[in-house]
Amino acid sequence: MAVYREAKCKLCRREGGKLFLKGEKCYTEKCPYNKRPTPPGKAPSAMRKKVSEYGLQLREKQKTKRIYGVQEGQFRHYYEVADRMKGITGENMLSLLERRLDNVVFRMGLGASRTQARQIVNHAHLMVNGRTVTVPSYIVKAGDVIAVKENRRNNKYFEQIKTMKVANMPKWLEFDPEKLEGKVLALPTREDVDSQIAEHMIVELYSK
Repeated sequence: MAVYREAKCKLCRREGGKLFLKGEKCYTEKCPYNKRPTPPGKAPSAMRKKVSEYGLQLREKQKTKRIYGVQEGQFRHYYEVADRMKGITGENMLSLLERRLDNVVFRMGLGASRTQARQIVNHAHLMVNGRTVTVPSYIVKAGDVIAVKENRRNNKYFEQIKTMKVANMPKWLEFDPEKLEGKVLALPTREDVDSQIAEHMIVELYSK
């Protein structure tokens, strides 16, 4: 998979809003976006250019891909799967993105960002229903139990997690910091997605 190696804060500036890619830093005054919210490499006068409908749809797609850290092929696949599901395509697509294991780990507070959560999954720290899973794109189901491996729980990082309180835990998830174990209570709905995403614009883009 392609890896973005430049400053992640440039992505926030390009999309014109915080994507919360740097974890806790995004919530502090040190966040570079607070100091320089203009698009990278452009003078203020260049920002006044009118954007076409296609351009707006494209930017919405790019923003969503960057929030969840997926590439074009994966993202297109989620759209196609969502389109075959019952219900509203855009909402189905967001539900699939929310159910990615790396996102679930992030939502539970095991990772400060989705990037860190992806590393935790890749490094085989976790089990899903008692089996080791190292695929960040693994789609969880209602009732799945995600837990840190027994032999990894004494790791200094996870010891710190045990003393932390997770803020804004989604209602479709639960997590016990002391046990380092969480559960998927239900499938996420549109109301559970806190990111500012206009999914209908993405559906319109792919439907052309």
